[in-house]
Amino acid sequence: MKKHFKIAVLPGDGIGPEIIDAALKVLDVISKKYGITFEFEKALVGGAAIDAVGDPLPEETLKLCKESDAVLFGAVGGEKWDNLPTDKRPEKGLLRIRKELNLFANIRPAKAYDALLDASPLKQEIIKGVNLVVLRELTGDVYFGEPRGIEERNNERVGYNTMIYYEHEIKRIARLAFEIARGRRNKVTSVDKANVLEVSALWREVVNEVHNDYADVELEHMYVDNCAMQLIRRPRDFDVIVTGNIFGDIISDEAGALTGSLGMLPSASIGERYAFYEPIHGSAPDIAGKGIANPIATILSAAMMLELTCKLPEAARDIENAVEKVLEEGYRTADIWSVGTKRVNTQEMTEAIIKHL
Repeated sequence: MKKHFKIAVLPGDGIGPEIIDAALKVLDVISKKYGITFEFEKALVGGAAIDAVGDPLPEETLKLCKESDAVLFGAVGGEKWDNLPTDKRPEKGLLRIRKELNLFANIRPAKAYDALLDASPLKQEIIKGVNLVVLRELTGDVYFGEPRGIEERNNERVGYNTMIYYEHEIKRIARLAFEIARGRRNKVTSVDKANVLEVSALWREVVNEVHNDYADVELEHMYVDNCAMQLIRRPRDFDVIVTGNIFGDIISDEAGALTGSLGMLPSASIGERYAFYEPIHGSAPDIAGKGIANPIATILSAAMMLELTCKLPEAARDIENAVEKVLEEGYRTADIWSVGTKRVNTQEMTEAIIKHL
């Protein structure tokens, strides 16, 4: 089994450096416990890279990512860069990483912790026991389809994008969905709009073909509008949701909101060779530098890295269990604090989790 891993560390902007440092402290503990070593190398991305070299994704950063076993990412963006041209903004660096590394699958778990049921906007009897994964195709669809643009036709402006999927793109995300489901509760919900869109009709057809190799996994198809409703009505019924880029963008945020705080939600973006781990929340520039950000989503993203890249699922479970115990003990950062719980800062939350490791 591989014992040494080179990790590209991209703290980014806002609270990114604080939450990344918290995750690195946890990984240091794990490395000692499991006898593995990490070589962490930091690089610029997003607004920090724009300020330093005028590019949200410098070539040196991309080169480091391609030479590493995995990328651990903080957050990018902030009001400081909001007025830049679209192709020069911090978020463009993130999109380019996904494309350059061919990170075709975004894996976003959404788990309702018993200790945080009060934080959910839904009733406890609906949210209790929710444990699902949204698998979003990440390199196709309208975000990358051509032709695209804004032009003048018949004396008025028209904007257009192309929704497009190739068969091989659908096959590889469908296979991954069935593989993930086999390690969970053996159910896949494929989400599309096949009653209206030809691209969705192909999506459904190809998913059905791939399912022939995974007959042991239950497959259901659901229109995206119905899925959005059922996620609110009966979220416990979902296990693995697989869908395209634009539908996945919306559905994954909805699934994340069920749990009550974006500060709790990790994600992984993986390709055939590279893997990229990040919390789903933003850079929160309003609290940057105050030491009060919730590090849990980033720490859980590091746990996903241990499982998927390092092939150490037991280490990932260690971190997940430590997080659960800390929440049960009442520790809360500001975003998840409620009356009667212990309000702590980023460092105190990190130390509490490490204590249980």
